[in-house]
Amino acid sequence: MKTHYSTIIIGAGSVGMATGYYLGEKGIDTLLLDTNTPPHENGSHHGQTRLIRHAVGEGENYIPLILRAQELWNELEEKSDKKLFYKTGTVLAGAKDSEFINKSQDVARKFSLNLEKLSLKEFEENMPFFSIPKNFTGYYEPSSGVLLNEKIIEAYKTLIKKQNVHFQPDSKVNNITPSLKGNIVETDNQTYYADKVIVTAGAWIKQFTDQLNLNLPIQTVRKTFGWFSTKNSIYTHLHFPCFYFNFENQKYYGFPSINGSGIKIGRNDSEQNIYPDDMKNDFGKYKRDKADLELFAKKYIPKISDYFNYGKACMITKTPDKDFIIDKHPYFDNIIIAGGFSGHGFKYSSVIGEILRDLIMEKKIDFDISPFSITRASLIS
Repeated sequence: MKTHYSTIIIGAGSVGMATGYYLGEKGIDTLLLDTNTPPHENGSHHGQTRLIRHAVGEGENYIPLILRAQELWNELEEKSDKKLFYKTGTVLAGAKDSEFINKSQDVARKFSLNLEKLSLKEFEENMPFFSIPKNFTGYYEPSSGVLLNEKIIEAYKTLIKKQNVHFQPDSKVNNITPSLKGNIVETDNQTYYADKVIVTAGAWIKQFTDQLNLNLPIQTVRKTFGWFSTKNSIYTHLHFPCFYFNFENQKYYGFPSINGSGIKIGRNDSEQNIYPDDMKNDFGKYKRDKADLELFAKKYIPKISDYFNYGKACMITKTPDKDFIIDKHPYFDNIIIAGGFSGHGFKYSSVIGEILRDLIMEKKIDFDISPFSITRASLIS
């Protein structure tokens, strides 16, 4: 059995799988390791759908990344010959003093992105399924939409079979021993050796950064989302857009019904701290899990509020400033850390995979990744 690789990737979720694919494209001898068999429901990448917007409210640094990510998603559709993205458009609505909405508006203006302001009358005429309060402001981004996250991971898995990439699922990594001459990666069943290692372990990333003597303030939290049944064709992706609502310090997002799935709604600001190994898909553990989603639907999409079907829970991992970590280890430059994707990372995972490939190959990075430095002030305790 082969035990030495040029690069080992620890964690084969969204970012790890994308990175493996882009390394494989360049013929880099790569091993992908994961405790589970992605896609699965024990981490952060499940739930059928992810929202991709271009006028993102996370900051200007993310705009070049998201535009390249969209190009790569379109390329992946072509190469895999699978439907992975639905351009449904996205409604952005909320209080006029919403910092998130105002930042989205600012970056749209600066980068000439198509973000159309909607009047209350335009909402009523063109999007009658929403109930929008008179004190809300609203925008529509026609180029954005839905990524089918689980199908994307399956697409990457299929493509890497044709590359110089070895995928070893159900293989828990217990220890990384770094060295400037190489790295030792120990799993439950095998010991591997790698010239370079990329840690993209999602919710489990802190156990590895701690092991590598990096005391990073990374926090893992529980998130919930659920589906509302509807047979009305007006709620399908052909008519109903994605949406993101921000009001009274609350953030809700959602998706149209795709292939009969029902409308999906999630709350983005509600969270409970969790230790990853204790996490279960335990939707309903707290009374608010279902109640929050039903309350939002009743107020803003009232015709579906009585049709809650089922919900799920997942984990996200965030840094104090909610920016990503994409950087080499400060003492071992043959180890790269990528994580803290804060619940908004999936849509960027394609371009992050490309960036990690270039870091491994020591190529010039096309983007400014200094805001994602592992030694930035907000990460130093």
